[in-house]
Amino acid sequence: MAKDFAIILTGGKQYKVSAGDKLKVENIEGAEEGGTVVFDAVLLRSSDGSVEVGAPHVAGAKAEAKVLRNAREKKKIIFKYHPKTRSRRKKGHRQEFTEIEITKI
Repeated sequence: MAKDFAIILTGGKQYKVSAGDKLKVENIEGAEEGGTVVFDAVLLRSSDGSVEVGAPHVAGAKAEAKVLRNAREKKKIIFKYHPKTRSRRKKGHRQEFTEIEITKI
């Protein structure tokens, strides 16, 4: 038996998800920890071996997820250096993310 899955669009990226998957996505505004979020932008859905492809989205398809936490990644250091000109620039960046668990498609 084929495993049911869907391809959803969130944060400008596409994710292949199925029920029970945990993943980190771009920060979702207004998502509270312990709450639920619904993804309406389903690009493809596969269930019981049949595949539905949207143009651009599958009509009536949704993916529901539980919000596990909102956090920030480890700091990434951006260091630019130009030799012989004494030019140095150091900058740090921490990307915000939302960790979710897909409950049903």
